[in-house]
Amino acid sequence: MHVNGLIRELPKAELHLHIEGTLEPEMMFEMALRNGVELPYPNVEAVRAAYQFTDLQSFLDIYYQGAAVLRTEDDFADLMAGYVERAIADGVTRAEVFFDPQIHTERGVSFETMIDGFARTRRAYAGRIDTDLILCFLRHLPEESALATLAMAEPHLDQIIAVGLDSSEVGHPPEDFARVFARARAMGLRAVAHAGEEGPPEYVWGALDALGAERIDHGVRALEDPDLVQRLVEEQIPLTVCPQSNLKLKVVSHLGEHPLKRMLDLGLNVSINSDDPAYFGAYIADNYQQVAGALGLGAEEITRLARNSIESSFAVT
Repeated sequence: MHVNGLIRELPKAELHLHIEGTLEPEMMFEMALRNGVELPYPNVEAVRAAYQFTDLQSFLDIYYQGAAVLRTEDDFADLMAGYVERAIADGVTRAEVFFDPQIHTERGVSFETMIDGFARTRRAYAGRIDTDLILCFLRHLPEESALATLAMAEPHLDQIIAVGLDSSEVGHPPEDFARVFARARAMGLRAVAHAGEEGPPEYVWGALDALGAERIDHGVRALEDPDLVQRLVEEQIPLTVCPQSNLKLKVVSHLGEHPLKRMLDLGLNVSINSDDPAYFGAYIADNYQQVAGALGLGAEEITRLARNSIESSFAVT
């Protein structure tokens, strides 16, 4: 079978996906219209034209702006449905989906509105795809805000499998969130964290040791520290890599220089994921296909990446 055909056929898990990052411009305009939200763009084409990012922060500015159209339970249900339809078509059998409550609660949207909307869609698709939610804390906000968000989540822990840490990385080390992660783990939640995307390898050490992270989201800059690489290989800590995200946010200048193949060759436990596919123009199968073409990955490597994703999911570990 040709590699591209194999990619869609292989069962795979998506472990690094922000649900707000699946908000396609068409859906953004539809929700803005029904909720009476004024967008700073005249049409869908203007929104897509704005998706030219220079770094992580330039992306986040637009990402938060777009999320402002999400207001009702129906909005969150529709957002989740749009993603899972695409994921199923790409061969995803398991998705552990990030959501960012603080983006919404700061605008007056209740935690229940989000969680109930997501739950409605998750139930509707339960026979076709297995999904769980990961509550991410925004690292550019103080830990007190994260602690308050965790308290909001407590009545809904049956809907949430883990906590994570995302948003602007540089200048916001993992150690700043040690208390909230300790509290979350004590409540029975698993832990993941973004680290080593724009931030230095020290942030990966911090995510592992200060936060107890069981998976590292991105982690590409870990390669700069041989001792860290050795630890990641020995402990087989999963790294949820997002090639098109790294390209669009200028972590790499072209996919041919992406370190994914080197990471595989070193024995690191890496998987391919789509991060914020509506903004980066590539869902999970696109990420597999594009990086496979750029790096010359064969069927054996593609199969290994898919197997890594399944084995690194919280449904297995």
